[in-house]
Amino acid sequence: MEQVIDKLGITENDLEETTANGQSRIRNQIQWARFYLFKAGIIDNAQRGIWRLTNEGLDRKLDDEGVYNLFKGVQNSVKKTPASKPKKTEPVYENIPTEDEEHSIGLINIIQNLTPAGFERLCKRLLTEIGINEIVITGGSGDQGIDGKGIVKLNDVVSLNIVFQCKRYKETVSPHHVRDFRGAMQGRGEKGLIITTGRFTKEAKSEANRDGVTPIELIDGDRLIELFEKYNIGLKPVTVYEIDYDFFKGFN
Repeated sequence: MEQVIDKLGITENDLEETTANGQSRIRNQIQWARFYLFKAGIIDNAQRGIWRLTNEGLDRKLDDEGVYNLFKGVQNSVKKTPASKPKKTEPVYENIPTEDEEHSIGLINIIQNLTPAGFERLCKRLLTEIGINEIVITGGSGDQGIDGKGIVKLNDVVSLNIVFQCKRYKETVSPHHVRDFRGAMQGRGEKGLIITTGRFTKEAKSEANRDGVTPIELIDGDRLIELFEKYNIGLKPVTVYEIDYDFFKGFN
């Protein structure tokens, strides 16, 4: 962000201008520009705080019309406010991706671009960290929808056989996927688990918890990121310092 400010020759006076909620207007606009470029596939975030041009970004030339069309396309895709030509006045949006949220965007992007076999191995690593033992990946071997199995020890004498499915999806997972998986797991496990990088529909969630059938746990993309954060998988904790302004008041 600092390089953008220097490159554009933005003055200190401009940097001091704030939005209604007290955020720097310039930084707000840069964050939104980065958000739209990411959503349009022009840039990606392979590492926390590091953004780079994708192949499409390197090949694509953007003029004023191209920027406007990109803006409209992203607005339509995320179903925010109706796409209209942006005004010079302050845009009213919500959920601006902050620095702390950038790693989540980058991480899910990396995972979604893994090979199916790579995603299965990654899920095995996660489930091992969670506490599932004796995990075996069975995907690609006539498993009828089951990608792996493992054992969870409830206590010294009781264990549960777990079977799981890994869906490297960008779209939603529907209830028929849940039903098909439940059919495949019959007689093979007491508990089922579906892991996806996408989302589960409301109906899929209801199907997973339907009375009278084998229960299935669901892990969507958001929950997946939370678990990666909890177990520090593929992430490096970073210490962030904030200035204690009250401390320095005593030295005035």
